[in-house]
Amino acid sequence: MKKIIVAITGGSGAIYGIRTLQLLRELGAETHLIISAWGSKTIQMETSYTVNEVKEMASVHYHSGNQAADVSSGSFKVDGMIVAPCSMKTLASITSGMASDLVSRSADVMLKEQKKLILLARETPLNLIHVRNMETAILSGAMIFPPVPAFYNNPESLDDVINHTVGRVLDQFGYDPEWLKRWGEPSKHSNT
Repeated sequence: MKKIIVAITGGSGAIYGIRTLQLLRELGAETHLIISAWGSKTIQMETSYTVNEVKEMASVHYHSGNQAADVSSGSFKVDGMIVAPCSMKTLASITSGMASDLVSRSADVMLKEQKKLILLARETPLNLIHVRNMETAILSGAMIFPPVPAFYNNPESLDDVINHTVGRVLDQFGYDPEWLKRWGEPSKHSNT
């Protein structure tokens, strides 16, 4: 069983973190959830889920201010971490090494332990500070994974777009979701 940390921060796109939790549960993974204060606000503003409902989707959840949580230690066995969405504030905190909250501390642990750290960076347009922070994160071992929709899979709904992005993220952990349409596979639409 894979053990994955999922963090939801204040960038727009809280549904990416929620769908990640839902799909990881379906795939039998153990999930450790951290929701930042602004992540909680974004869940409330953008989705029909309550913060408590999202917490219940995880195997374990932690308060973002709890620096003594299991996930803040390099000795905690985990396969990696997904920050979905990753706000530019969170990205800056990770790349500066501040570890000022549990999200950035857990991300720091992933980097120092050389484990997967996937950041669904959410901002547009990007300024030079954002780009340099992304470069620093990549050079430090993280993967920047902006939730940019693909259209070769002919999405019919917003759910299709979200599921495709999350499915591609789960690829990075060795999952092969059967519902993920891959490049070169026959299309179910005749207008492609």
